[in-house]
Amino acid sequence: MTKLIFDISMSVDGFIAGPNPGPEQPLGEGGERLHQWVYGLKSWRERQGLTGGTASRDAEILGESLASTGAMIMGRGMFGGGDGPWDESWEGWWGDEPPFGVPVFVLTHHAREPLAMKGGTTFTFVTEGVESALDQARTEAGGKDVAVAGGANVVQQYLRSGLLDEFQVHVCPVLMGDGIRLFDDLGPHHIELEIVRVVESEAVTHLKYRAVATP
Repeated sequence: MTKLIFDISMSVDGFIAGPNPGPEQPLGEGGERLHQWVYGLKSWRERQGLTGGTASRDAEILGESLASTGAMIMGRGMFGGGDGPWDESWEGWWGDEPPFGVPVFVLTHHAREPLAMKGGTTFTFVTEGVESALDQARTEAGGKDVAVAGGANVVQQYLRSGLLDEFQVHVCPVLMGDGIRLFDDLGPHHIELEIVRVVESEAVTHLKYRAVATP
């Protein structure tokens, strides 16, 4: 069964991006520090068409996530840009060949035609809200999971909605001090979690949880 998940790197103090994200720094100032554990892994390098890399437990966990994801959902901020009407020539912050390699559904208030990129990524722009984006993503996921790529606001919307099934946080030994926090705006919602797995390495601690339905 297709699950709705998210899988994201986070600092010890709860940030998933640095301050002031923009075209030159999609992850904000210092945000790349949260992903240093990934770049030398065999599974990540294979996804980028590169050879070599480390075959470790970290690589296995990342490989599991990459292999199980058939479509993604993100907010307009993560795609790149503000909330105003589209400049139809704007192709986002991820270059000619984005790293996703699966259909990506972008939540936005402004309609736009789908944008096909190199490497298997097609951005489809959804104006009907989080449930519509999930329905469309499930259709395109080919039986695999749908992953919420971010940003934090979109993750929070899916957590509040009760639609999220499972998530994994890779806690990096970094204190960001500023930026975008993952769980800042959940409001009074009481969300129960079940621990699925805890795996630690020298570079990162992987925490996997299942969202438990609450009355």
